[in-house]
Amino acid sequence: MSCVRAVRGLAPVCGFQPLAVLSRGVSFSPRQVASDASFRLVSFSESDHPRVLITGGLGQLGVGLAKLLRKQFGKYNVILSDIRKPPAHVYQSGPFMYSDILDYKNLREIVVNNRISWLIHYSALLSAVGEANVSLARDVNITGLHNVLDVAVEHGLRLFVPSSIGAFGPTSPHNPTPDLCIQRPRTIYGVSKVHAELMGEYYHHRYGLDFRCLRYPGIISADSRPGGGTTDYAVHIFHDAVKTGRFVCNLRPDTRLPMMFIDDCLSATLEVLEAPAETLSMRTYNVSAVSFTPDELVQEIRRHLPDLQVTYEIDPVRQAIGESPTHRSSPIQYADDFVSVSDLKKCSITSIASIHSAVNGCRQNESLLIKPSQYSTPLQKSCMFTSDKSIIEE
Repeated sequence: MSCVRAVRGLAPVCGFQPLAVLSRGVSFSPRQVASDASFRLVSFSESDHPRVLITGGLGQLGVGLAKLLRKQFGKYNVILSDIRKPPAHVYQSGPFMYSDILDYKNLREIVVNNRISWLIHYSALLSAVGEANVSLARDVNITGLHNVLDVAVEHGLRLFVPSSIGAFGPTSPHNPTPDLCIQRPRTIYGVSKVHAELMGEYYHHRYGLDFRCLRYPGIISADSRPGGGTTDYAVHIFHDAVKTGRFVCNLRPDTRLPMMFIDDCLSATLEVLEAPAETLSMRTYNVSAVSFTPDELVQEIRRHLPDLQVTYEIDPVRQAIGESPTHRSSPIQYADDFVSVSDLKKCSITSIASIHSAVNGCRQNESLLIKPSQYSTPLQKSCMFTSDKSIIEE
C-alpha cells in the first residue's frame, strides 16, 4: 500500500511519468570535463522506461527496491551496484556491476555505457557507524555525493538521494516537525544528510537537476540487514529472537523512535520518483508511519515467542542519537502540495504488520507462521495521511 501523499488534485501515481531530460551541453556541468572524454549525451522518448542505477545496492534497501522497479520497468532496466560481491540470488536476479562512488570516472562510465536515466543513491555510512569512523563517513557521504550530483547534472538524470530523521537535531521543532525547519544535527551522518538536501536543492535551482529526497525513519525488514543506524535494533531483534531466543538491546527500553516497514518505504520512494516534476514544490519531504519503544516491541514479540530473553546494554552513542527530540516520535507535518493517497487508504505499515512480516520472514519452519488475527494489543494501530497534514491512528 502507498504511504507517501499524492499530489493535490491528481490521481495516485501508478505509471511511469515522462522523463524530463535537460538539454544542456557537457560544458554546463559543474565539474570540468576533459576534452577527450569518450561519452555522449542521450535522450529518451516518452515511451521508454527509465534506465535505473542503484548505488549501495547491497544495503538494507537496494535489493528490495530493485525488485520493485524491475516489476515496474523490466528486469534489465534496473542495475544494482556496490563495491561488495553480491550473493548468488542477487546476482542471478538481474543486472549487477561494481561501482565505487568515490571513483568519478567509474561512475560516469556506468551511466554512459548503460544509458542511465534515473540514479538512486543509497551508498552511505549510517549514524552509529559514521560516528566510529568520521573520516570515512565524510568521504562516502559527502565526497561520494558530490560525484553523484555532478554525474547527474552532466547527463540529465533524475536523482533520488534519501535523507533521514537523523538530519534533525536537538533544536529542531517537534510536535510537529515540518518539512522546512531548523535542523542542526550533531552526528556526521546527520550533517551529511543536511548537506545532501541543500546541495540537491542548490543543484536543482542552479543547474536544473531533477533532485528528489525523502527523510526516512527507521526501516524494518526481515530479509535484509541494516547497516549501522540507531534504529537497527528493531531489525536485529527479530533475527536473534528466532535464531537464539536472546537479544541484547543497545538502547534504553523507553527510547521511542519512528519506524516504517520496508515495503512502504520502497513504495513511497517509487511514488516520489514517478511524480511529475512540476507537481513538486520542494526537493525534500518528510515521510513517516508509526513509533514504538524497544520495550513495546519486546512485549509484542513475546506474545509469539514467550521465552525471548532481552538484556539492555546501553550504547552511549546510539542512545544520545535516539534521545534527540525529533527522533522521539514527533508528529510530522507535511507540505501543502500533498494530500492523502486514494481516498485516505491506510498505510500497510503498522507496528503489528511489521512484527508479523519480520518474525515470519525470519522463521524457517512454515508451521510456525503467525496468524494476523492473533494481534490484539495497543500496538495495533494503522496510520493514514490526511489533507490537514496530521497522522490519524485508529
